[in-house]
Amino acid sequence: MSLFDSAATIARRVLPLSARRKLVRLTRWPPVGLVRFGNLRRVKPISSTFGLERGGAVDRYYIERFLSANATDVRGHVLEIGTDMYTRRYGGAAVTKIDVLHVAENREPVTIIGDLAQSDHIPSGSFDCIILTQTLQYVFDLAPAVDTVLRILKPGGVVLVTLPGISRISPYDMDRWGSFWSFTTASARRLFEHRFPSNCVEVEAYGNVLSAISFLHGISAGELRKRELEHHDPDYQVIITVRAAKPVATT
Repeated sequence: MSLFDSAATIARRVLPLSARRKLVRLTRWPPVGLVRFGNLRRVKPISSTFGLERGGAVDRYYIERFLSANATDVRGHVLEIGTDMYTRRYGGAAVTKIDVLHVAENREPVTIIGDLAQSDHIPSGSFDCIILTQTLQYVFDLAPAVDTVLRILKPGGVVLVTLPGISRISPYDMDRWGSFWSFTTASARRLFEHRFPSNCVEVEAYGNVLSAISFLHGISAGELRKRELEHHDPDYQVIITVRAAKPVATT
């Protein structure tokens, strides 16, 4: 026991309650009641668009770091949700064909309309890679959606998934198709290991208390230092990532 701990123990025994409370306030740093909130002392966010107009959202920093680390998986016939941006950025010449799935909108570059939880019209064993970023929170029936992902992957194919942990709600998406879930590494692992073999599933989390607070307020990734963004604290999961591979069929 340190000298400070010994003194604190003695103080708890001999001081009156009012004096003990004052001692607690003065021995915490910052002292209780003297935290400097600065620009964060507000009930409305600094940015209402996740920090996009300030230089880029914190969650996208983590999403793109994950995709970059797994860029070799983006190859062959690739399915992405809503856009082909990440397929083109991380796959390049390794991609031979691109399909884009959207639940409702028939627009460029969308090629397939459908709900992942109800997509029997997508042929089985079609894709070498599926890029599934920030999508499953909008799908109420999660288990059938993951069933679909496994079914439409080719043997040996890979799905790259990102999921929200600590996050504000997107009102655009909430108003159109609903926002149902946020995740942890535990829920993400259980969801995917229920369908994929556990040795084929890799789950990680990105974030810390500073990046979580910044993301909720809409402070951009560019306003934080790299070491601040990349400090990992498993108690503050801003983004959860999953890499799941479909086993190669054996005879």
